[in-house]
Amino acid sequence: MDSGSVALLREILAETGWLERARELGLALRATRSPGGLLLVGTPDDEPWHLTAHLADEARLSGLAQLTPTLVRWDPPPGAPAHLSVGLDRLERAARGETLFVLSQERAPVPLLERVDDARRTGATILAIEGGDRELAGLAHDAIAVPRDGLITFDGAQHLVSAAAGELEQRPRLRDRLARLLDKVSGPQIAD
Repeated sequence: MDSGSVALLREILAETGWLERARELGLALRATRSPGGLLLVGTPDDEPWHLTAHLADEARLSGLAQLTPTLVRWDPPPGAPAHLSVGLDRLERAARGETLFVLSQERAPVPLLERVDDARRTGATILAIEGGDRELAGLAHDAIAVPRDGLITFDGAQHLVSAAAGELEQRPRLRDRLARLLDKVSGPQIAD
């Protein structure tokens, strides 16, 4: 999804609450303390490759190294490159200051829920984008539920959150601040 499509999506969703929720989850991702401490995991049939790539881009473009993700895979093949060979055992070492970001459009499998619970007990922050899984949502410190028949798709929610995570808040320029002040002082304009 290109930046123009994201901008159009944001405009469409401006009044729905989705942008605020995505922004909150994006800011929560930034609380990760170190590069590689943001762990992304999905289900055995749906690993979050796409979101991992987007967050890596956001980390690079925004200069926020803590957004550099670690893709956690269910069954990495032998001989895979280091960045593609991180298995579920990495979740056993999740610690305070790290974030476990779980993506599960379907019900999360029990082995995943057990590992998420263990990571939570060791102090990792648990975030999720999920498809209505109450157990996963109950384990997460913050989660966004994406209903199947909702306004936004599961993929769209991932795009919103990754874009929000990399957003750099910019102070309004002096000209913009003066224009707002003038609008407040002069009051509403009435059309002729």
